[in-house]
Amino acid sequence: MTETIPHDPGLHVSCSALPRTSRPDRFRSRIGVDLAGGFYPAPRRYELFLSPGCPLSQRVAITLDLLGLRDSVVTTPVPAGAAGGTALAALRGAYEATWHRYDGPLTVPALCDRWTGRVVSNHTPDILGDLTGRLGAEGCAPAHPLCPPALLAGIEAVRHTVDVGLTRAARRAAQGAPSGRGAALRTLHTTLGLLDRRLARGGPHVLGAHLTAADVDLWVALVHLPGGLLPPYARLTAYVARLDRHPAFHAQRTAATLAPTA
Repeated sequence: MTETIPHDPGLHVSCSALPRTSRPDRFRSRIGVDLAGGFYPAPRRYELFLSPGCPLSQRVAITLDLLGLRDSVVTTPVPAGAAGGTALAALRGAYEATWHRYDGPLTVPALCDRWTGRVVSNHTPDILGDLTGRLGAEGCAPAHPLCPPALLAGIEAVRHTVDVGLTRAARRAAQGAPSGRGAALRTLHTTLGLLDRRLARGGPHVLGAHLTAADVDLWVALVHLPGGLLPPYARLTAYVARLDRHPAFHAQRTAATLAPTA
């Protein structure tokens, strides 16, 4: 789920005297689509607004670290509430620069263009795609191929399994009607069993020997599961612990203040 940053009363500018605009909540421009005048790749042109502990922000942050793009893409954490301060004001300014009199939610992750001050995209799949596929030019060469062409179909399949069988099912189990909780838990355990068996057949990573974007998606989903769901699945538990020792993943474990997996 995309994180919505609540408006800080200390920073909120009331638009009650202005007509509400018909505005989009989603901005989906892409990097590198229009070289004649669009958002083409350039070092430090772009800024990512991320919320600590937000699963989608964690996917983006881990991807950024694995690609070695921290020096090429500026990152700004946006804590919720009054702690957001200057970062929240900058995020609001980017939304307002993108859409005149914007009065909608401030969502993260948000990829912004520092040259124009506008939001490029707040659609996480597009942001991840641009980080892995579009920022490999103009001095932004990635350090790790997270989406090798031969594994793209597998990456998309794992992403779908994670989003439907883990993330959405966990949300239904926690927030849905009591009558649907049992079905959601069955979906969770079916998916966990499937992924556990997949690790038994392959290599140390979900698609075999190499770390890919699928591992980023899966690890983030697993560490956000409610306590008690993961321990029965020994291979998945070991998988989470193994990736947790990687600096890119461990940094997000710390950011989310999640309990370490044994």
